[in-house]
Amino acid sequence: MRCVGRSCGLAARGDLNPRRNISSWLARWFPRTPARSVVALKTPIKVELVAGKTYRWCVCGRSKKQPFCDGSHFFQRTGLSPLKFKAQETRTVALCTCKATQRPPYCDGTHRSERVQKAEVGSPL
Repeated sequence: MRCVGRSCGLAARGDLNPRRNISSWLARWFPRTPARSVVALKTPIKVELVAGKTYRWCVCGRSKKQPFCDGSHFFQRTGLSPLKFKAQETRTVALCTCKATQRPPYCDGTHRSERVQKAEVGSPL
């Protein structure tokens, strides 16, 4: 087999499928491994949801507009995205801010657990 151009060096090193390394600016903005959610608060926030309206619940815990997203996940390069949901009816609900609920975005009482109460606000669980 005759080597032509750059492919000769790649075949000799065993790199049969050369891929460009993604350690560029793109990898900094979109990490392969997402960050973990952090505890925003240790109590839920009661909000009135309006029927038919779409909301974006903060998943990362870094938003300054808890319990809703303000885009902090993007600017802090977490790799996380908000949970988009539509209210089915107008009612007051408790939305989770400890980010440990099993029923996101709604509070399920997990914030009362010893694990959450011992955690520092702003730290991952």
